[in-house]
Amino acid sequence: MKILLTNDDGFDAAGLAAARTTLIQLGHEVLTIAPARQKSACAHSLTLSLPLVFKPVSESFYALDDGTPSDCVYLGLFEFYKDFKPDLVISGINHGSNLGEDITYSGTCAAAMEGALQGIKSVAFSQYYVGDSLSGLGFELACEVVKSVVKSVQNGAIKWGEREFLNVNIPAVSLSEFKGFRAVRAGKRRYDTRASVGVNPRGVRYFWLGEADISYEAGLGSDLDAINAGFASLTPVKMDMTSYESLEGLRGICE
Repeated sequence: MKILLTNDDGFDAAGLAAARTTLIQLGHEVLTIAPARQKSACAHSLTLSLPLVFKPVSESFYALDDGTPSDCVYLGLFEFYKDFKPDLVISGINHGSNLGEDITYSGTCAAAMEGALQGIKSVAFSQYYVGDSLSGLGFELACEVVKSVVKSVQNGAIKWGEREFLNVNIPAVSLSEFKGFRAVRAGKRRYDTRASVGVNPRGVRYFWLGEADISYEAGLGSDLDAINAGFASLTPVKMDMTSYESLEGLRGICE
């Protein structure tokens, strides 16, 4: 297959390198276009106020200066796929999970969303970690999950609808402890608004996000439950965000 690969951790991220190596070893033709800098939690943003430049990294591998993951997919299709579309857009392997409402923040998921909007089958892969488990376990299990999912997409065993993408999260366990896959709904997370506060050398007060406590509602049979039980979660995500239940009530008011 012809695969467009990107991420939100940047072109030099270990997860991206692991995914690229895995896909090439499977015999696929992989074009990698990734942000030149860290773009985590940038969501589905496009860069409209700055010029964007492709910087070659190696053969079929580019860093997009100032670009977001969505930019990478959008401009990758514009510049390199003029006469045809890739068979698959893959985003990841992300350093950290994208579970529940994380999907709305995630640049990893946004790249897959952009692929889906362009009519291409798209998958987001994210490696959950606890403490130093990412440095201890690496991406061995994640690469095996990528292999399994991509093969199943290629042979038609895994399917999902148009204008949808597949969100895959890998648990923080070793390959020998891995329990398999679960097809599950997106869970419910609880977020606070805590941030670190400091003062720069010029006396200006600043804020640094990223320390908020995040918990989740257990027992829903969700992606969060699956990951915490040692399974990889498979969640199809669709673009239609309409609340049809509330829509009926609004129609009654308008009539």
